[in-house]
Amino acid sequence: MNRRDFLNNASAALGVGVVVQTLESCSKNEATPTQPTPSGLTIDLSSPANTALKTTGGFILSKGIYVICTAPSTYIALSSICTHQGCTVNFSSANNQFNCPCHGGRFDISGKVLQGPPTSALPSYSVVLDGTNLTVS
Repeated sequence: MNRRDFLNNASAALGVGVVVQTLESCSKNEATPTQPTPSGLTIDLSSPANTALKTTGGFILSKGIYVICTAPSTYIALSSICTHQGCTVNFSSANNQFNCPCHGGRFDISGKVLQGPPTSALPSYSVVLDGTNLTVS
């Protein structure tokens, strides 16, 4: 084998190795990412820090949980941790979607997967409004 053939074969083998490693890094055999627990999460709507929750489409991120106002006095809470590999998702109120910056996963406002690689929904939590306090559990 001449030098050119050797280099071509070595480059091809290296390229295959990189592709295999990339595919394996997104395999389904990985552990499920740890999700936040909402224990003790109470949000005071009268606090200036939570003003966004007074407007439909407004949201806050607290203790790894997105709390979103979907209508007057109506709220949802979802994990900010992608179910694929544990990256923090970003919420876009413009299109009511969560986007994972790591591998392009997308979730709708209820946490349902719109685009993979995630295969399971974002965990959701119960939200109870009592006066000016939201309790997430």
